[in-house]
Amino acid sequence: MARWVNSAAEAVSGIRSGDTLWSHSMASTPLVLLDALAEHARHCEGLTLLQLHLEHAYSLADPALDGRLRCRCFFAGRETRDLINQGLADYVPIFLSDIPRLMRSGQQRVDVAIVQVSEPDRHGNCSLGMSVEATAAACEVADRIIAHVNPNVPRTLGDGFIHVDRIDVAYREAAPLIYHEVREPGAVDSEIGARVATLVEDGACLQMGIGSIPDAALACLGGHRELGVHTEMFSDGVLGLLESGVITNSRKKIGRGRVVTTFAMGSPALYEFVDDNREVAFLDVEFVNSPVNIARNKQVTSINSAIQIDLTGQVCADSIGHRIYSGVGGQVDFVLGAAHSEGGKSIIALPSTARDGTVSRLVPSLAKGAGVVTTRAQVDYVVTEFGIAQMRGRSLQERASALLAISHPDFREELAREAREALSLRL
Repeated sequence: MARWVNSAAEAVSGIRSGDTLWSHSMASTPLVLLDALAEHARHCEGLTLLQLHLEHAYSLADPALDGRLRCRCFFAGRETRDLINQGLADYVPIFLSDIPRLMRSGQQRVDVAIVQVSEPDRHGNCSLGMSVEATAAACEVADRIIAHVNPNVPRTLGDGFIHVDRIDVAYREAAPLIYHEVREPGAVDSEIGARVATLVEDGACLQMGIGSIPDAALACLGGHRELGVHTEMFSDGVLGLLESGVITNSRKKIGRGRVVTTFAMGSPALYEFVDDNREVAFLDVEFVNSPVNIARNKQVTSINSAIQIDLTGQVCADSIGHRIYSGVGGQVDFVLGAAHSEGGKSIIALPSTARDGTVSRLVPSLAKGAGVVTTRAQVDYVVTEFGIAQMRGRSLQERASALLAISHPDFREELAREAREALSLRL
Protein backbone atom coordinates (compact mmCIF):
# COMPACT_ATOMS: atom_id res chain seq x y z
CA MET A 1 0.00 0.00 0.00
CA ALA A 2 1.43 3.37 -1.02
CA ARG A 3 2.34 5.86 1.68
CA TRP A 4 1.25 9.29 0.43
CA VAL A 5 3.49 12.18 1.43
CA ASN A 6 3.17 15.95 1.23
CA SER A 7 6.40 16.93 -0.52
CA ALA A 8 9.00 15.65 -2.95
CA ALA A 9 11.64 16.07 -0.24
CA GLU A 10 9.67 13.76 2.05
CA ALA A 11 9.23 11.26 -0.80
CA VAL A 12 13.01 10.79 -1.24
CA SER A 13 13.92 11.12 2.42
CA GLY A 14 14.12 7.35 2.92
CA ILE A 15 16.89 6.92 0.34
CA ARG A 16 20.02 5.77 2.17
CA SER A 17 23.75 6.01 1.56
CA GLY A 18 24.92 3.23 -0.72
CA ASP A 19 21.55 2.75 -2.44
CA THR A 20 21.43 2.01 -6.17
CA LEU A 21 18.61 3.96 -7.79
CA TRP A 22 16.90 3.75 -11.17
CA SER A 23 15.39 6.88 -12.71
CA HIS A 24 12.56 6.94 -15.21
CA SER A 25 13.89 8.63 -18.36
CA MET A 26 13.19 10.63 -21.53
CA ALA A 27 9.85 12.48 -21.50
CA SER A 28 8.97 10.77 -18.22
CA THR A 29 12.04 12.05 -16.35
CA PRO A 30 10.68 12.66 -12.80
CA LEU A 31 12.20 16.12 -12.41
CA VAL A 32 10.24 16.96 -9.26
CA LEU A 33 11.72 13.96 -7.45
CA LEU A 34 15.21 14.26 -9.00
CA ASP A 35 15.54 17.88 -7.89
CA ALA A 36 14.62 16.78 -4.37
CA LEU A 37 17.09 13.90 -4.66
CA ALA A 38 19.90 16.29 -5.58
CA GLU A 39 19.32 18.11 -2.28
CA HIS A 40 18.89 14.91 -0.27
CA ALA A 41 22.08 13.43 -1.75
CA ARG A 42 24.16 16.17 -0.11
CA HIS A 43 23.58 14.29 3.16
CA CYS A 44 24.36 10.85 1.72
CA GLU A 45 27.39 9.02 0.39
CA GLY A 46 27.85 6.46 -2.36
CA LEU A 47 24.50 6.77 -4.12
CA THR A 48 24.39 5.40 -7.67
CA LEU A 49 21.75 6.65 -10.12
CA LEU A 50 21.10 4.35 -13.09
CA GLN A 51 19.54 6.09 -16.08
CA LEU A 52 18.95 6.20 -19.78
CA HIS A 53 18.57 9.68 -21.24
CA LEU A 54 17.38 12.16 -18.60
CA GLU A 55 15.80 15.41 -19.75
CA HIS A 56 16.42 18.74 -17.98
CA ALA A 57 17.87 17.07 -14.86
CA TYR A 58 20.43 19.84 -14.43
CA SER A 59 20.41 19.61 -10.64
CA LEU A 60 22.16 16.22 -10.86
CA ALA A 61 25.06 17.73 -12.80
CA ASP A 62 26.30 19.72 -9.81
CA PRO A 63 30.01 18.83 -9.25
CA ALA A 64 29.34 19.22 -5.51
CA LEU A 65 27.57 15.84 -5.64
CA ASP A 66 30.86 14.09 -6.45
CA GLY A 67 31.27 11.24 -3.95
CA ARG A 68 27.67 11.54 -2.85
CA LEU A 69 25.70 10.69 -5.98
CA ARG A 70 27.25 9.21 -9.14
CA CYS A 71 25.30 8.85 -12.37
CA ARG A 72 25.68 5.52 -14.18
CA CYS A 73 24.49 6.20 -17.71
CA PHE A 74 23.36 3.72 -20.34
CA PHE A 75 23.04 6.72 -22.68
CA ALA A 76 24.62 10.16 -22.42
CA GLY A 77 22.63 13.36 -22.74
CA ARG A 78 23.23 17.07 -22.35
CA GLU A 79 23.05 16.89 -18.56
CA THR A 80 25.48 13.98 -18.15
CA ARG A 81 27.82 14.28 -21.16
CA ASP A 82 30.32 16.57 -19.46
CA LEU A 83 30.20 14.59 -16.22
CA ILE A 84 31.10 11.40 -18.10
CA ASN A 85 33.95 13.00 -19.98
CA GLN A 86 35.31 14.58 -16.80
CA GLY A 87 35.29 11.23 -15.02
CA LEU A 88 32.48 12.32 -12.68
CA ALA A 89 29.93 9.85 -14.08
CA ASP A 90 30.07 6.43 -15.72
CA TYR A 91 29.02 5.41 -19.23
CA VAL A 92 27.95 1.81 -19.83
CA PRO A 93 27.95 0.79 -23.53
CA ILE A 94 25.10 -1.68 -23.97
CA PHE A 95 22.35 -2.54 -26.42
CA LEU A 96 19.08 -1.03 -25.25
CA SER A 97 17.41 -4.45 -25.45
CA ASP A 98 19.92 -5.86 -22.95
CA ILE A 99 19.28 -3.42 -20.09
CA PRO A 100 16.11 -5.09 -18.70
CA ARG A 101 17.86 -8.47 -18.83
CA LEU A 102 20.77 -6.98 -16.87
CA MET A 103 18.37 -6.12 -14.05
CA ARG A 104 16.12 -9.16 -14.23
CA SER A 105 19.13 -11.48 -14.08
CA GLY A 106 20.32 -9.82 -10.88
CA GLN A 107 23.56 -8.68 -12.47
CA GLN A 108 22.48 -5.08 -11.88
CA ARG A 109 20.98 -4.43 -8.45
CA VAL A 110 18.17 -1.86 -8.10
CA ASP A 111 17.25 -0.79 -4.58
CA VAL A 112 14.90 2.06 -5.47
CA ALA A 113 13.02 2.91 -8.68
CA ILE A 114 12.11 6.59 -9.03
CA VAL A 115 9.26 7.09 -11.50
CA GLN A 116 6.60 9.50 -12.76
CA VAL A 117 3.16 7.99 -13.28
CA SER A 118 -0.44 8.87 -14.08
CA GLU A 119 -3.21 9.01 -11.52
CA PRO A 120 -4.47 5.54 -10.52
CA ASP A 121 -7.43 4.41 -12.61
CA ARG A 122 -10.56 2.93 -10.99
CA HIS A 123 -8.72 -0.38 -10.62
CA GLY A 124 -5.73 1.24 -8.88
CA ASN A 125 -3.39 0.99 -11.88
CA CYS A 126 -0.97 3.83 -12.62
CA SER A 127 0.63 4.20 -16.06
CA LEU A 128 4.29 4.92 -16.79
CA GLY A 129 3.03 7.29 -19.46
CA MET A 130 5.30 8.17 -22.38
CA SER A 131 8.21 5.96 -21.38
CA VAL A 132 8.15 2.26 -20.54
CA GLU A 133 11.64 1.34 -21.90
CA ALA A 134 13.65 -0.41 -19.13
CA THR A 135 11.70 1.25 -16.32
CA ALA A 136 9.10 -1.54 -16.29
CA ALA A 137 11.89 -4.03 -15.55
CA ALA A 138 13.42 -1.75 -12.91
CA CYS A 139 10.07 -1.56 -11.12
CA GLU A 140 9.80 -5.37 -11.20
CA VAL A 141 13.12 -5.90 -9.43
CA ALA A 142 13.37 -2.81 -7.20
CA ASP A 143 13.01 -3.22 -3.45
CA ARG A 144 11.14 0.08 -3.27
CA ILE A 145 9.30 2.36 -5.73
CA ILE A 146 9.01 6.11 -5.22
CA ALA A 147 6.46 7.71 -7.54
CA HIS A 148 5.57 11.23 -8.56
CA VAL A 149 1.86 10.88 -9.35
CA ASN A 150 1.26 13.57 -11.97
CA PRO A 151 -2.33 14.12 -13.18
CA ASN A 152 -0.93 15.45 -16.47
CA VAL A 153 0.75 12.14 -17.42
CA PRO A 154 -1.17 10.34 -20.19
CA ARG A 155 -2.50 6.86 -19.54
CA THR A 156 -0.75 4.75 -22.16
CA LEU A 157 -1.60 1.11 -22.81
CA GLY A 158 0.73 -1.89 -22.80
CA ASP A 159 3.37 -3.01 -20.31
CA GLY A 160 3.60 0.20 -18.32
CA PHE A 161 1.04 -0.33 -15.56
CA ILE A 162 2.00 -0.35 -11.87
CA HIS A 163 -0.66 -0.97 -9.26
CA VAL A 164 -0.70 1.71 -6.61
CA ASP A 165 -0.23 -0.98 -3.96
CA ARG A 166 3.17 -1.80 -5.50
CA ILE A 167 4.30 1.80 -4.92
CA ASP A 168 5.97 2.37 -1.55
CA VAL A 169 5.98 6.18 -1.44
CA ALA A 170 3.75 8.42 -3.57
CA TYR A 171 3.72 12.20 -3.97
CA ARG A 172 1.00 13.92 -6.00
CA GLU A 173 1.68 17.16 -7.86
CA ALA A 174 0.37 18.47 -11.18
CA ALA A 175 3.60 19.38 -12.96
CA PRO A 176 4.33 20.35 -16.58
CA LEU A 177 5.37 17.56 -18.93
CA ILE A 178 8.60 17.52 -20.92
CA TYR A 179 8.06 18.29 -24.59
CA HIS A 180 10.31 18.10 -27.62
CA GLU A 181 10.05 21.10 -29.90
CA VAL A 182 8.99 20.19 -33.44
CA ARG A 183 11.21 22.07 -35.91
CA GLU A 184 10.98 22.40 -39.66
CA PRO A 185 13.81 20.45 -41.31
CA GLY A 186 16.53 22.51 -42.99
CA ALA A 187 17.46 22.12 -46.64
CA VAL A 188 20.09 19.43 -46.03
CA ASP A 189 17.86 17.35 -43.74
CA SER A 190 14.98 17.65 -46.20
CA GLU A 191 17.17 16.37 -49.02
CA ILE A 192 18.36 13.45 -46.90
CA GLY A 193 14.80 12.69 -45.83
CA ALA A 194 13.60 12.66 -49.43
CA ARG A 195 16.34 10.20 -50.38
CA VAL A 196 15.55 7.97 -47.41
CA ALA A 197 11.89 7.96 -48.43
CA THR A 198 12.79 6.48 -51.83
CA LEU A 199 14.03 3.36 -50.02
CA VAL A 200 10.72 2.85 -48.18
CA GLU A 201 8.35 0.49 -49.98
CA ASP A 202 4.61 0.08 -49.58
CA GLY A 203 3.89 -2.26 -46.67
CA ALA A 204 7.18 -1.49 -44.90
CA CYS A 205 7.40 -1.64 -41.11
CA LEU A 206 9.26 1.44 -39.90
CA GLN A 207 11.69 2.16 -37.08
CA MET A 208 12.90 5.72 -36.78
CA GLY A 209 14.29 8.01 -34.13
CA ILE A 210 13.62 11.57 -33.15
CA GLY A 211 14.90 14.53 -35.14
CA SER A 212 14.61 16.44 -38.37
CA ILE A 213 15.87 13.70 -40.71
CA PRO A 214 13.30 11.06 -39.64
CA ASP A 215 10.58 13.73 -39.68
CA ALA A 216 11.67 14.85 -43.15
CA ALA A 217 11.55 11.26 -44.39
CA LEU A 218 8.09 10.72 -42.89
CA ALA A 219 6.88 13.92 -44.56
CA CYS A 220 7.70 12.36 -47.95
CA LEU A 221 5.67 9.19 -47.38
CA GLY A 222 2.20 10.60 -47.97
CA GLY A 223 1.79 8.59 -51.17
CA HIS A 224 2.69 5.26 -49.58
CA ARG A 225 0.26 2.54 -48.54
CA GLU A 226 -0.16 0.20 -45.56
CA LEU A 227 2.93 1.18 -43.61
CA GLY A 228 3.50 -0.11 -40.10
CA VAL A 229 5.48 1.08 -37.10
CA HIS A 230 7.56 -1.08 -34.74
CA THR A 231 10.07 1.26 -33.14
CA GLU A 232 11.78 1.93 -29.85
CA MET A 233 10.54 5.51 -29.99
CA PHE A 234 8.47 7.84 -32.11
CA SER A 235 7.62 11.51 -32.31
CA ASP A 236 5.15 13.82 -34.04
CA GLY A 237 6.22 12.83 -37.55
CA VAL A 238 3.97 9.75 -37.52
CA LEU A 239 0.77 11.58 -36.54
CA GLY A 240 -0.11 12.87 -40.01
CA LEU A 241 0.50 9.46 -41.58
CA LEU A 242 -1.70 7.78 -38.98
CA GLU A 243 -4.49 10.29 -39.47
CA SER A 244 -4.32 10.02 -43.29
CA GLY A 245 -4.37 6.22 -43.24
CA VAL A 246 -0.88 5.76 -44.69
CA ILE A 247 0.17 3.98 -41.49
CA THR A 248 -2.32 1.17 -40.89
CA ASN A 249 -0.10 -1.47 -39.19
CA SER A 250 -2.22 -4.03 -41.05
CA ARG A 251 0.68 -6.13 -42.40
CA LYS A 252 2.61 -6.56 -39.17
CA LYS A 253 3.10 -9.84 -37.35
CA ILE A 254 3.90 -8.18 -33.99
CA GLY A 255 1.11 -5.93 -32.75
CA ARG A 256 -1.01 -6.06 -35.89
CA GLY A 257 -3.15 -2.94 -36.13
CA ARG A 258 -1.12 -1.06 -33.50
CA VAL A 259 1.96 1.12 -33.33
CA VAL A 260 4.46 -0.77 -31.18
CA THR A 261 6.90 1.40 -29.24
CA THR A 262 8.67 1.66 -25.92
CA PHE A 263 8.72 5.45 -25.49
CA ALA A 264 7.51 8.61 -27.21
CA MET A 265 8.62 12.20 -27.06
CA GLY A 266 7.19 15.24 -28.77
CA SER A 267 4.48 17.87 -28.61
CA PRO A 268 1.32 18.17 -26.48
CA ALA A 269 -0.61 16.87 -29.52
CA LEU A 270 1.45 13.66 -29.46
CA TYR A 271 0.80 13.06 -25.76
CA GLU A 272 -2.90 13.71 -26.25
CA PHE A 273 -2.91 11.20 -29.12
CA VAL A 274 -1.35 8.36 -27.10
CA ASP A 275 -3.57 8.94 -24.05
CA ASP A 276 -5.77 5.86 -23.56
CA ASN A 277 -5.30 4.97 -27.26
CA ARG A 278 -5.45 1.24 -27.99
CA GLU A 279 -3.81 1.90 -31.40
CA VAL A 280 -0.48 2.45 -29.60
CA ALA A 281 1.19 -0.23 -27.48
CA PHE A 282 3.98 0.88 -25.11
CA LEU A 283 5.91 -2.33 -24.45
CA ASP A 284 9.00 -3.43 -22.54
CA VAL A 285 12.15 -2.61 -24.51
CA GLU A 286 13.50 -6.14 -24.06
CA PHE A 287 10.55 -7.25 -26.22
CA VAL A 288 10.34 -4.30 -28.61
CA ASN A 289 14.07 -4.21 -29.40
CA SER A 290 14.59 -7.96 -29.58
CA PRO A 291 16.07 -8.58 -33.06
CA VAL A 292 14.11 -11.85 -33.12
CA ASN A 293 10.81 -10.04 -32.60
CA ILE A 294 11.71 -7.23 -34.99
CA ALA A 295 12.55 -9.75 -37.73
CA ARG A 296 9.14 -11.41 -37.44
CA ASN A 297 7.72 -8.36 -39.22
CA LYS A 298 8.25 -8.26 -42.99
CA GLN A 299 9.99 -5.36 -44.77
CA VAL A 300 11.41 -3.83 -41.60
CA THR A 301 13.01 -0.54 -42.60
CA SER A 302 15.13 0.99 -39.85
CA ILE A 303 16.32 4.59 -40.05
CA ASN A 304 19.17 5.63 -37.75
CA SER A 305 21.99 8.13 -37.73
CA ALA A 306 25.71 8.36 -37.01
CA ILE A 307 28.46 10.73 -35.95
CA GLN A 308 31.08 9.34 -38.35
CA ILE A 309 31.33 6.57 -40.96
CA ASP A 310 34.65 5.43 -42.35
CA LEU A 311 35.14 4.45 -45.99
CA THR A 312 34.95 0.74 -45.12
CA GLY A 313 31.48 1.22 -43.58
CA GLN A 314 32.22 1.24 -39.85
CA VAL A 315 29.62 3.36 -38.04
CA CYS A 316 30.44 5.42 -34.96
CA ALA A 317 27.28 6.62 -33.23
CA ASP A 318 28.15 7.10 -29.55
CA SER A 319 31.37 9.14 -29.35
CA ILE A 320 33.45 11.85 -30.95
CA GLY A 321 36.85 10.26 -30.67
CA HIS A 322 37.32 9.38 -27.01
CA ARG A 323 34.60 11.83 -25.95
CA ILE A 324 31.31 10.06 -25.20
CA TYR A 325 28.44 11.89 -26.85
CA SER A 326 25.34 9.67 -26.74
CA GLY A 327 25.07 5.87 -26.52
CA VAL A 328 24.74 2.56 -28.32
CA GLY A 329 20.97 2.65 -27.87
CA GLY A 330 18.84 0.50 -30.13
CA GLN A 331 20.62 1.03 -33.45
CA VAL A 332 22.17 -2.43 -33.64
CA ASP A 333 18.99 -4.10 -32.35
CA PHE A 334 17.14 -2.78 -35.39
CA VAL A 335 20.01 -3.20 -37.86
CA LEU A 336 20.07 -6.89 -36.95
CA GLY A 337 16.28 -7.17 -36.93
CA ALA A 338 16.01 -5.56 -40.36
CA ALA A 339 18.76 -7.80 -41.74
CA HIS A 340 16.77 -10.91 -40.80
CA SER A 341 13.39 -9.51 -41.81
CA GLU A 342 11.98 -10.68 -45.13
CA GLY A 343 12.59 -7.76 -47.49
CA GLY A 344 14.15 -5.69 -44.68
CA LYS A 345 16.52 -2.75 -45.00
CA SER A 346 18.58 -0.76 -42.50
CA ILE A 347 19.51 2.83 -43.28
CA ILE A 348 22.12 5.07 -41.67
CA ALA A 349 21.28 8.66 -42.64
CA LEU A 350 23.49 11.62 -41.84
CA PRO A 351 24.63 14.97 -43.23
CA SER A 352 27.88 14.70 -45.17
CA THR A 353 29.58 17.34 -42.99
CA ALA A 354 29.64 18.76 -39.47
CA ARG A 355 30.72 22.03 -37.85
CA ASP A 356 29.13 24.26 -40.48
CA GLY A 357 30.60 22.30 -43.36
CA THR A 358 34.20 22.40 -42.16
CA VAL A 359 34.51 18.68 -41.30
CA SER A 360 33.54 15.60 -43.31
CA ARG A 361 31.52 12.96 -41.50
CA LEU A 362 32.71 10.38 -44.03
CA VAL A 363 36.34 9.64 -43.21
CA PRO A 364 39.12 7.24 -44.28
CA SER A 365 39.44 6.07 -40.66
CA LEU A 366 37.33 6.76 -37.59
CA ALA A 367 38.77 9.27 -35.14
CA LYS A 368 41.14 7.86 -32.54
CA GLY A 369 39.07 6.44 -29.69
CA ALA A 370 35.80 6.40 -31.65
CA GLY A 371 33.50 3.51 -30.81
CA VAL A 372 32.18 1.23 -33.55
CA VAL A 373 28.45 0.79 -32.92
CA THR A 374 27.38 -0.82 -36.20
CA THR A 375 30.15 -2.88 -37.78
CA ARG A 376 31.01 -2.80 -41.47
CA ALA A 377 29.65 -6.33 -41.78
CA GLN A 378 26.23 -5.09 -40.61
CA VAL A 379 25.82 -1.78 -42.43
CA ASP A 380 23.32 -1.83 -45.30
CA TYR A 381 22.43 1.60 -46.78
CA VAL A 382 24.16 4.92 -46.07
CA VAL A 383 22.36 8.11 -47.10
CA THR A 384 23.60 11.71 -47.24
CA GLU A 385 22.24 14.76 -49.05
CA PHE A 386 24.38 13.71 -52.04
CA GLY A 387 23.01 10.22 -52.56
CA ILE A 388 22.57 6.64 -51.43
CA ALA A 389 25.35 4.07 -51.01
CA GLN A 390 24.53 0.38 -50.64
CA MET A 391 27.10 -1.51 -48.57
CA ARG A 392 25.80 -5.05 -48.09
CA GLY A 393 27.86 -7.62 -49.98
CA ARG A 394 30.33 -5.06 -51.32
CA SER A 395 34.13 -5.18 -51.13
CA LEU A 396 36.22 -2.52 -49.39
CA GLN A 397 37.05 -1.05 -52.80
CA GLU A 398 33.38 -0.90 -53.79
CA ARG A 399 32.34 0.52 -50.43
CA ALA A 400 34.91 3.29 -50.54
CA SER A 401 33.89 4.23 -54.09
CA ALA A 402 30.19 4.30 -53.16
CA LEU A 403 30.77 6.39 -50.02
CA LEU A 404 33.06 8.83 -51.83
CA ALA A 405 30.26 9.41 -54.33
CA ILE A 406 27.92 10.60 -51.57
CA SER A 407 30.51 12.61 -49.62
CA HIS A 408 30.62 16.39 -49.82
CA PRO A 409 32.34 17.49 -53.06
CA ASP A 410 34.69 19.75 -51.10
CA PHE A 411 36.25 16.68 -49.42
CA ARG A 412 36.15 14.01 -52.12
CA GLU A 413 39.60 14.53 -53.56
CA GLU A 414 41.25 14.57 -50.12
CA LEU A 415 39.26 11.51 -48.97
CA ALA A 416 40.25 9.57 -52.09
CA ARG A 417 43.91 10.45 -51.64
CA GLU A 418 43.92 9.41 -47.98
CA ALA A 419 42.06 6.19 -48.79
CA ARG A 420 44.61 5.30 -51.45
CA GLU A 421 47.46 5.86 -49.01
CA ALA A 422 45.94 4.33 -45.87
CA LEU A 423 43.87 1.50 -47.36
CA SER A 424 45.76 0.78 -50.58
CA LEU A 425 42.55 1.26 -52.55
CA ARG A 426 42.47 2.18 -56.23
CA LEU A 427 40.23 5.21 -56.28
